[in-house]
Amino acid sequence: MPDCLTLRGVSAGYGETVVLDGVSLALGVGEIVSILGRNGVGKTTLLASVLGHTTLHAGDIAFAGRPIMGLRAFHRVRLGIGYVPQEREIFPSLNVAENLTVAARPLRDGGWTLERVYALFPRLAERRHSMGDQLSGGEQQMLAVGRALMLNPSLLLLDEPLEGLAPVMVDRLLDALLRLRADDGLAMVLLAKCVRLAWEFSSLALILDRGKVGYDAASAPLLD
Repeated sequence: MPDCLTLRGVSAGYGETVVLDGVSLALGVGEIVSILGRNGVGKTTLLASVLGHTTLHAGDIAFAGRPIMGLRAFHRVRLGIGYVPQEREIFPSLNVAENLTVAARPLRDGGWTLERVYALFPRLAERRHSMGDQLSGGEQQMLAVGRALMLNPSLLLLDEPLEGLAPVMVDRLLDALLRLRADDGLAMVLLAKCVRLAWEFSSLALILDRGKVGYDAASAPLLD
Protein backbone atom coordinates (compact mmCIF):
# COMPACT_ATOMS: atom_id res chain seq x y z
CA MET A 1 0.00 0.00 0.00
CA PRO A 2 1.45 3.43 -0.92
CA ASP A 3 2.02 6.11 1.69
CA CYS A 4 -0.87 8.51 2.26
CA LEU A 5 1.34 11.56 1.72
CA THR A 6 4.88 11.80 0.36
CA LEU A 7 7.08 14.85 -0.11
CA ARG A 8 10.50 14.33 -1.73
CA GLY A 9 12.99 17.18 -1.76
CA VAL A 10 10.30 19.85 -1.86
CA SER A 11 11.48 23.43 -2.29
CA ALA A 12 8.53 25.80 -2.45
CA GLY A 13 7.41 29.31 -1.62
CA TYR A 14 5.59 32.30 -3.00
CA GLY A 15 6.68 33.56 -6.40
CA GLU A 16 10.47 33.63 -6.48
CA THR A 17 10.75 33.50 -2.69
CA VAL A 18 11.75 30.03 -1.47
CA VAL A 19 10.45 29.17 2.01
CA LEU A 20 10.82 25.38 2.10
CA ASP A 21 14.24 24.02 1.16
CA GLY A 22 14.51 20.32 0.31
CA VAL A 23 11.80 19.05 2.67
CA SER A 24 10.93 15.34 2.61
CA LEU A 25 8.16 13.55 4.50
CA ALA A 26 6.54 10.13 4.31
CA LEU A 27 3.21 9.67 6.12
CA GLY A 28 1.58 6.24 6.09
CA VAL A 29 -2.12 5.51 5.94
CA GLY A 30 -3.65 6.36 9.33
CA GLU A 31 -0.40 7.83 10.69
CA ILE A 32 -0.12 11.21 12.42
CA VAL A 33 2.83 13.58 12.30
CA SER A 34 3.29 16.80 14.23
CA ILE A 35 5.18 19.58 12.45
CA LEU A 36 6.99 21.71 15.02
CA GLY A 37 8.89 24.98 14.83
CA ARG A 38 8.71 28.66 15.71
CA ASN A 39 6.85 31.21 13.62
CA GLY A 40 8.19 31.82 10.15
CA VAL A 41 10.05 28.54 9.59
CA GLY A 42 7.69 27.22 6.90
CA LYS A 43 5.09 25.12 8.73
CA THR A 44 2.05 26.71 7.08
CA THR A 45 3.89 26.83 3.75
CA LEU A 46 4.28 23.05 3.95
CA LEU A 47 0.52 22.61 4.21
CA ALA A 48 -0.05 25.20 1.49
CA SER A 49 2.30 23.27 -0.78
CA VAL A 50 0.35 20.05 -0.23
CA LEU A 51 -2.81 21.95 -1.18
CA GLY A 52 -1.25 23.58 -4.25
CA HIS A 53 -1.21 27.16 -2.98
CA THR A 54 2.53 27.78 -3.42
CA THR A 55 5.08 27.88 -6.21
CA LEU A 56 6.88 24.52 -6.37
CA HIS A 57 10.53 25.10 -7.31
CA ALA A 58 11.76 21.53 -6.90
CA GLY A 59 10.70 18.13 -5.64
CA ASP A 60 7.66 15.88 -5.80
CA ILE A 61 4.42 15.63 -3.83
CA ALA A 62 2.27 12.49 -3.97
CA PHE A 63 -1.03 11.60 -2.32
CA ALA A 64 -2.02 7.92 -2.05
CA GLY A 65 0.79 7.11 -4.46
CA ARG A 66 -0.38 9.62 -7.09
CA PRO A 67 1.67 12.69 -8.04
CA ILE A 68 -0.44 15.81 -7.42
CA MET A 69 1.96 18.63 -8.34
CA GLY A 70 -0.01 19.64 -11.42
CA LEU A 71 -3.45 19.50 -9.82
CA ARG A 72 -5.40 22.55 -8.72
CA ALA A 73 -6.37 22.82 -5.06
CA PHE A 74 -10.00 21.75 -5.48
CA HIS A 75 -8.91 18.61 -7.34
CA ARG A 76 -6.60 17.70 -4.44
CA VAL A 77 -9.48 18.16 -1.99
CA ARG A 78 -11.68 15.88 -4.10
CA LEU A 79 -9.03 13.18 -3.85
CA GLY A 80 -9.45 13.19 -0.06
CA ILE A 81 -7.39 15.99 1.51
CA GLY A 82 -9.15 18.00 4.24
CA TYR A 83 -7.78 21.30 5.54
CA VAL A 84 -8.38 23.24 8.77
CA PRO A 85 -6.80 26.71 8.36
CA GLN A 86 -5.46 28.61 11.34
CA GLU A 87 -7.81 31.51 10.51
CA ARG A 88 -10.78 29.04 10.49
CA GLU A 89 -12.46 30.94 7.62
CA ILE A 90 -16.00 30.23 8.78
CA PHE A 91 -18.80 31.65 6.62
CA PRO A 92 -20.20 34.38 8.92
CA SER A 93 -23.57 34.63 7.13
CA LEU A 94 -24.29 30.87 7.39
CA ASN A 95 -25.36 29.06 10.52
CA VAL A 96 -23.49 26.08 11.94
CA ALA A 97 -25.51 23.47 10.06
CA GLU A 98 -25.13 25.38 6.78
CA ASN A 99 -21.38 25.80 7.28
CA LEU A 100 -21.13 22.03 7.60
CA THR A 101 -23.42 21.00 4.77
CA VAL A 102 -22.01 23.48 2.25
CA ALA A 103 -18.78 21.46 2.30
CA ALA A 104 -20.32 17.97 2.35
CA ARG A 105 -19.02 15.36 -0.08
CA PRO A 106 -20.66 12.06 -1.10
CA LEU A 107 -20.50 9.47 1.64
CA ARG A 108 -18.08 6.62 1.69
CA ASP A 109 -18.76 3.67 3.96
CA GLY A 110 -18.82 5.01 7.50
CA GLY A 111 -18.43 8.55 6.20
CA TRP A 112 -19.18 11.80 7.97
CA THR A 113 -22.69 13.19 8.40
CA LEU A 114 -24.12 16.09 10.40
CA GLU A 115 -25.13 13.67 13.11
CA ARG A 116 -21.65 12.23 13.37
CA VAL A 117 -20.03 15.68 13.57
CA TYR A 118 -22.53 16.65 16.28
CA ALA A 119 -21.64 13.50 18.21
CA LEU A 120 -17.95 14.45 18.04
CA PHE A 121 -18.68 18.08 18.97
CA PRO A 122 -21.89 18.25 21.07
CA ARG A 123 -21.40 22.00 21.43
CA LEU A 124 -22.01 22.39 17.68
CA ALA A 125 -25.30 20.54 18.01
CA GLU A 126 -26.35 23.04 20.68
CA ARG A 127 -25.33 25.99 18.45
CA ARG A 128 -26.47 24.54 15.11
CA HIS A 129 -28.83 27.45 14.39
CA SER A 130 -26.28 30.13 15.38
CA MET A 131 -24.58 32.16 12.67
CA GLY A 132 -20.87 31.72 12.08
CA ASP A 133 -19.99 35.16 13.44
CA GLN A 134 -21.91 34.47 16.67
CA LEU A 135 -19.60 31.66 17.75
CA SER A 136 -16.67 31.86 20.15
CA GLY A 137 -13.17 31.16 18.90
CA GLY A 138 -13.27 27.62 20.25
CA GLU A 139 -16.65 26.94 18.69
CA GLN A 140 -15.41 28.27 15.35
CA GLN A 141 -12.41 25.94 15.56
CA MET A 142 -14.69 22.97 16.21
CA LEU A 143 -16.78 24.04 13.23
CA ALA A 144 -13.69 24.32 11.02
CA VAL A 145 -12.67 20.77 11.95
CA GLY A 146 -16.22 19.49 11.43
CA ARG A 147 -16.45 21.18 8.04
CA ALA A 148 -13.21 19.51 6.92
CA LEU A 149 -14.51 16.14 8.10
CA MET A 150 -17.69 16.59 6.04
CA LEU A 151 -15.43 16.32 2.99
CA ASN A 152 -14.84 12.70 4.06
CA PRO A 153 -11.06 13.01 3.79
CA SER A 154 -8.43 10.33 4.26
CA LEU A 155 -5.84 13.01 5.16
CA LEU A 156 -6.52 15.93 7.50
CA LEU A 157 -4.21 18.97 7.59
CA LEU A 158 -4.54 21.04 10.79
CA ASP A 159 -2.81 24.42 11.07
CA GLU A 160 -2.24 25.06 14.79
CA PRO A 161 -5.84 24.20 15.75
CA LEU A 162 -5.33 24.81 19.48
CA GLU A 163 -3.56 28.17 19.21
CA GLY A 164 -5.16 31.02 21.15
CA LEU A 165 -8.06 29.02 22.60
CA ALA A 166 -9.29 29.09 26.18
CA PRO A 167 -8.03 26.11 28.22
CA VAL A 168 -11.49 24.50 28.42
CA MET A 169 -11.81 24.67 24.62
CA VAL A 170 -8.29 23.28 24.18
CA ASP A 171 -9.31 20.27 26.29
CA ARG A 172 -12.52 19.70 24.32
CA LEU A 173 -10.88 20.00 20.93
CA LEU A 174 -7.89 17.87 21.87
CA ASP A 175 -10.24 15.20 23.20
CA ALA A 176 -12.08 15.19 19.86
CA LEU A 177 -8.82 14.93 17.92
CA LEU A 178 -7.70 12.04 20.10
CA ARG A 179 -11.02 10.30 19.39
CA LEU A 180 -10.44 10.79 15.67
CA ARG A 181 -7.01 9.24 16.04
CA ALA A 182 -8.41 6.25 17.88
CA ASP A 183 -11.66 5.63 16.01
CA ASP A 184 -11.45 6.89 12.44
CA GLY A 185 -7.97 6.00 11.26
CA LEU A 186 -7.42 9.35 9.55
CA ALA A 187 -3.91 10.30 8.56
CA MET A 188 -3.19 13.74 10.02
CA VAL A 189 -0.59 16.48 9.78
CA LEU A 190 -0.77 18.74 12.85
CA LEU A 191 1.12 22.01 13.05
CA ALA A 192 2.07 22.86 16.61
CA LYS A 193 4.51 24.81 18.75
CA CYS A 194 4.21 22.65 21.89
CA VAL A 195 6.48 19.61 22.10
CA ARG A 196 4.30 18.02 24.78
CA LEU A 197 1.25 18.24 22.53
CA ALA A 198 3.19 16.57 19.72
CA TRP A 199 4.27 13.77 22.03
CA GLU A 200 0.75 13.19 23.34
CA PHE A 201 -0.95 13.36 19.96
CA SER A 202 1.40 11.78 17.43
CA SER A 203 4.13 9.18 17.30
CA LEU A 204 6.07 11.05 14.59
CA ALA A 205 7.50 14.56 14.67
CA LEU A 206 9.22 16.80 12.16
CA ILE A 207 10.95 20.01 13.23
CA LEU A 208 11.45 22.76 10.68
CA ASP A 209 14.20 25.34 11.05
CA ARG A 210 14.48 28.11 8.44
CA GLY A 211 12.65 25.98 5.88
CA LYS A 212 14.75 22.86 6.36
CA VAL A 213 14.11 19.68 8.29
CA GLY A 214 16.05 19.67 11.56
CA TYR A 215 14.47 16.55 13.09
CA ASP A 216 12.43 13.76 11.56
CA ALA A 217 11.84 10.80 13.85
CA ALA A 218 9.74 9.57 16.78
CA SER A 219 8.19 12.34 18.87
CA ALA A 220 8.66 10.79 22.34
CA PRO A 221 12.45 11.49 22.64
CA LEU A 222 11.79 15.20 22.19
CA LEU A 223 10.61 15.46 25.80
CA ASP A 224 14.13 14.49 26.92
